[in-house]
Amino acid sequence: MIRKANINDIKTIHGLLQDYGKKGELLPRPLSELYDHLRDFWVYVDNNESKEKVLGCCALQFCWEDLAEIRSLAVHPDFLKKKIGSKLAEAVLAEAELFNIKKVFTLTYRPEFFEKYGFVKIPRSELPLKIWGDCFMCVKFPDCDEIAMMKKL
Repeated sequence: MIRKANINDIKTIHGLLQDYGKKGELLPRPLSELYDHLRDFWVYVDNNESKEKVLGCCALQFCWEDLAEIRSLAVHPDFLKKKIGSKLAEAVLAEAELFNIKKVFTLTYRPEFFEKYGFVKIPRSELPLKIWGDCFMCVKFPDCDEIAMMKKL
């Protein structure tokens, strides 16, 4: 089941992002920042147990009146290849359309995943200056090796 994240999900989301961050596959985010951006997140939960278990997460961050970013797409390693990432990506793209967003971008190490959804590679220089604030705080700045991609809705 996919739903908007709630406050009780944040520590699990943080753990997922930290695990991928340690592998260099995703940029980790501080716990305090996740609380600040709770409303951006969607989660995939397993309801088969007596307690819900978060198996994946994805965020849609609004950048401007017509631009949003897909961020922090992560799936628990034990549940890969089960379309969880795809369902999360579809949920945030649907949310972007609901808000009349015209373009969605992502910075990724997995361009082949996003190409399935109509994203195309673009030079990072095409992204608005507003997003560079996050880049300046990144441990990989200025030697970023993520691939910028854009989708027009």
